[in-house]
Amino acid sequence: MAEDDDRPIRVRTLFLSDLHLGTRGCQAGMLLGFLRDYDADTIYLVGDIVDGWQLKSGWYWPQAHNDVVQKLLRKVRKGTHVVYLPGNHDEFLRNYVGTTFGGIEIADTAIHEAADGRRYLVIHGDQFDMVMRHQRWLAHLGDGAYTLALWLNTVLNRFRRRLGLSYWSLSAWAKLKVKNAVSFIGKFEEILAEEARRRGAQGVICGHIHHAADRAIDDLRYLNTGDWVESCTGIVEHYDGRIEVLHYPSVLRAREAQALTEAQEALPPGRRAVA
Repeated sequence: MAEDDDRPIRVRTLFLSDLHLGTRGCQAGMLLGFLRDYDADTIYLVGDIVDGWQLKSGWYWPQAHNDVVQKLLRKVRKGTHVVYLPGNHDEFLRNYVGTTFGGIEIADTAIHEAADGRRYLVIHGDQFDMVMRHQRWLAHLGDGAYTLALWLNTVLNRFRRRLGLSYWSLSAWAKLKVKNAVSFIGKFEEILAEEARRRGAQGVICGHIHHAADRAIDDLRYLNTGDWVESCTGIVEHYDGRIEVLHYPSVLRAREAQALTEAQEALPPGRRAVA
């Protein structure tokens, strides 16, 4: 934390997507930690927050997932403006675009004006996924394979924790090793950037492909929130308009390292650990 107390870090805007609440792959505990650490004036939930696909095939809703929902609702009650932009896994909510539930606004897309005046198209992104649009059966088949990869990922990281090793995503590694996946990601980014340009925005903030990114595409800025299944990432806008992708596990590791350094410095010189 930036302070010596437990107060959250206050930022202007948070962008979170692909939480996939209702699945065993959701990193709900880490997400709760992030929501405790950061407060914002506005939170954009950029799709696939609740996984309707998985909940249809089998109900899974542990207390930690309910805690995430309650934490978001508490932020609404305290004055945070929350905008929910449904994705393909929670597309049932697209029937309610233009309405408000529990103080949460449901919208298809949004234009976010940052503190520096730059305008960003905020959209989940599945609208521009050709597989989702024309071959939904293939998307569901791929989702099943992805769920299996996440199960293997959970087993692997259980052993890594026992060995004292940090979290590592098998599915993310495999995805980026596949040439077609890399090609798909590049095309997806270009299409979303072009849509932002068409709408008169200077950038785009999206989700959907579980691949956090911050890069320039010609004169536009492409930002992807990542997810809370594999990477545990989100996007933060500070009050000066600075926008960054935060990898929360790295934030936690840096905090632990700082706490260890401070503890060492507080010891008498003779008792400090020697590197």
